[in-house]
Amino acid sequence: MALARRGTRRIVVDGVEYRWHVSRRHLCCDYEGHTLGYVAEHATRPGTTLVVETGRPARLDPDLTPAGLVLPHEVATGIRTARARGWTPTEPGSPFTLQLSGIAPEQDS
Repeated sequence: MALARRGTRRIVVDGVEYRWHVSRRHLCCDYEGHTLGYVAEHATRPGTTLVVETGRPARLDPDLTPAGLVLPHEVATGIRTARARGWTPTEPGSPFTLQLSGIAPEQDS
């Protein structure tokens, strides 16, 4: 199922355009409640949706850095990792789920 255009952000990763947004629908349960997730898809030929679980709490703690923030370089890391693990974004199929709790985001140079 394709993402609604409204509320999505555009990102180009390795020359390919994708759309993404932080997902309230694809939050996963943990001991504290929910963890933060986002979804992405190919921008012009959406097929299989990527569902990324960050492993970070979705709730904001005023004493800590905002946990509900997903940065574009994190999305790029998730897309690259999913592609390396077999995600084919232009092919139809069930959502491709990726757990990123142990992967550090790449820093832009």
